[in-house]
Amino acid sequence: MKDFDLFLNGLKNIFLDKQIKQKEPMSKHTSLQIGGDADYMVLPYSIDEIKRVVLLCKSHNMPFYIMGNGSNLLVSDLGYPGLIVKLSGGFSNVEVSEDGIVRAQAGVLMSKLSNVIARYELTGFEFGAGIPGTLGGAVTMNAGAYGGEIKQVLLSATIIDREGEVQTFNNEALQLGYRSSILQKQDLCLLEATMRFNKGDKQEILDRIHELNSLRQEKQPLDMHSAGSTFKRPEGYFAGKLICDSGLKGFQIGGAAVSEKHCGFLVNKENATAKDFMTLIKEVIRIVDEKYGVILEPEVKFLGTFDTDYRKAGI
Repeated sequence: MKDFDLFLNGLKNIFLDKQIKQKEPMSKHTSLQIGGDADYMVLPYSIDEIKRVVLLCKSHNMPFYIMGNGSNLLVSDLGYPGLIVKLSGGFSNVEVSEDGIVRAQAGVLMSKLSNVIARYELTGFEFGAGIPGTLGGAVTMNAGAYGGEIKQVLLSATIIDREGEVQTFNNEALQLGYRSSILQKQDLCLLEATMRFNKGDKQEILDRIHELNSLRQEKQPLDMHSAGSTFKRPEGYFAGKLICDSGLKGFQIGGAAVSEKHCGFLVNKENATAKDFMTLIKEVIRIVDEKYGVILEPEVKFLGTFDTDYRKAGI
């Protein structure tokens, strides 16, 4: 029996058939709607399944990547030669206690989590309602908006490492900084997070969520496929303003373009390829550096094989 048959049999010993996909187009699983096929994809329901599949990959030397909703991910046109573990609807349980403690699995969408928290009349997570993607990605990036960030509400996080070991870190141990955490630095993956919130007025909470969502709709190209804000904010600057002031509003390479609504967003305008998108990122970095001496750092994550010279552009 060939190695890939053994690996597939191993997956079937862990997951139901409906949880396993082969040659799965990654364009169906990213907000950019870009990317070739992943050799395998699984959709876990439990921490035990995640741990077992990580150990299976290790025993077969199978590359694997654990993802959420794909809202911050650019996948190569060549796809991914390995296993994608997608934490989504089957791994999105949320529990709320009477004392304002919320425990949520990594696959829950930030929009859903915000609505659940609001329903229990808890305040402090209004900023999360419009953040795309899942809680897993949000904790990994210490996501934030409009004055709020994950660091402010997080008590602890249960994570898994590349060896399949599960650990729980408190807020301080997570090293949460601007769009960074120990999860990024050590290639760890969130499984569950525990947060604390205070009681608030339900109508005020809902009004604030509506206000922030309206601001996003007004300022961001939510009607186009993007990976959110493409670049981190450089110290002392705003990435979108630097790009706009460089004359790049609407600048397009292939099907990828700088948004005319918000220059901090690069969008899939016309059936863009990953190559189009990567080339556009490199050109934006080069031109901004040339004009202002500031090297933009992508916030987007790259998965799969890309032309390695993109690293010369500071990525």
